[in-house]
Amino acid sequence: MRTDILRKTALTAAGLITTGGAIAAPATAAFAAPTAQNERDGTRVLSVDYEAQPNFYYCGPAAARNALSVQDKEIDMDTMAERMGTTESGTDSINDITPVLNTETGSDVYRSVEISTPDADDKQTDTLRKDIIRTVDDGRAVVANIAGTATDTNGESHSFAGGHYITVNGYRDAGNEVKIADSANPNTAEYWITTEALADWIATRGYSTS
Repeated sequence: MRTDILRKTALTAAGLITTGGAIAAPATAAFAAPTAQNERDGTRVLSVDYEAQPNFYYCGPAAARNALSVQDKEIDMDTMAERMGTTESGTDSINDITPVLNTETGSDVYRSVEISTPDADDKQTDTLRKDIIRTVDDGRAVVANIAGTATDTNGESHSFAGGHYITVNGYRDAGNEVKIADSANPNTAEYWITTEALADWIATRGYSTS
């Protein structure tokens, strides 16, 4: 894939805005999100041992750490940050996340997928939907690099002008809506968003999927 297409994530204090206010720092409390699996209505959510990021630039390590927790893996965020080359400017791209996920899972199951256009088209959205369903069905979570503003299914806005990383740990309605674990603020740690909105949120960036 063309790594030059994936924009750098520069997550700064000025660029980080959320509905619930700026990131709580430090915010390191951990809790387990409930597991909800109902094959009859097409819902599947993997349990995340959630931990918020302790500072404004650790969203990449935090998202990867939360993603790996669905497989009962416990990885120190500082260790993750060092391996990803994370600095106060953030983690450069999804290509720094994918190798770490593969190392921790012991195989090359994860790969980076880019959405290089300013807005996702129907094909890109459909590919994202299939990737999330397959990854979650395999017992793994997706990590996505996003930027800008998106509105969740409850009508709440989540805005990250400078870029951010989130974990996708579930889906419902045949994959038309997906569950997000967001390390930025423990007050908005989890929410649902349409796959179409997520695809546009990822646009110009990428995601790690199996």
